Amino acid sequence: METEKVTKPTNGYLMLFIVLLLIFGGVYLSFANKAPIYITMILLGLFLALGFILVNPNTSKVLLLFGKYVGTVKQNGLYWANPFYTKKNISLRASNFDSERLKVNDKLGNPVMISTILVWRVTNTYKAAFDVDNYENFVRVQTDAAVRKLASMYPYDNFADDGHEEDITLRSSVNEVSDALEKELEERLAIAGIEVLEARIGYLAYAQEIANAMLKRQQATAIVAARHKIVEGAVSMVEMALDELGKKEIVDLDEERKAAMVSNLMVILCGDKDASPIVNAGTLNH
Repeated sequence: METEKVTKPTNGYLMLFIVLLLIFGGVYLSFANKAPIYITMILLGLFLALGFILVNPNTSKVLLLFGKYVGTVKQNGLYWANPFYTKKNISLRASNFDSERLKVNDKLGNPVMISTILVWRVTNTYKAAFDVDNYENFVRVQTDAAVRKLASMYPYDNFADDGHEEDITLRSSVNEVSDALEKELEERLAIAGIEVLEARIGYLAYAQEIANAMLKRQQATAIVAARHKIVEGAVSMVEMALDELGKKEIVDLDEERKAAMVSNLMVILCGDKDASPIVNAGTLNH
């Protein structure tokens, strides 16, 4: 299998001088000597002009001679080569690709909408030109395939009641998911001589048919977690209050009164609304 071969053709400015000399010299001699034979100089100059190659910065020209690969011109400038060469342009600049939003199932089977942003560039012009049919379309198709595979490998998110303690999720593990996506794309695009500069998730959300249900589930999970923290804090505060009352001997409470006090404090501390205090004008027993 052939590989990329970098070549540097003849200096184009020297050939430009020769071509202009042939064309204008042929015109002058044709009119001066009234001889049509000098027209061949003009035709030769026009034929040689077909061999000029202009390479802009960060672009390249792939040269073919009757279907045979000759080489690739990567250094920018004006060159001249065999006029029979076929020249194919391939950009070496970094390109940005934002994929369409795809509807796929995550690892838990939930439908999600996902897209990716890919930054890539051609590093091997031979592979890009001859190993694939259309390297730009190849990038688009393989990116979609890699995103579908990636989404099926990880869950969108974790929930406490799932029983799945996954370390990596699509929503929270941005760096890990991006690294996995880059590795997958590098393996897929290597055949086309393309280097992956960056790959990351550009859009991620539940599909419309389950978005509302998942939102309620996330809210419920958040509420439960918040309640758990509130209860832990309330228990600590009640325990501290009983300890302080006992140490400072402010009031002597039996077990029944302690239970009543704990109940009242837990209701106040864990309630959704502010407590409405009731002033007891009697004794502790009433």
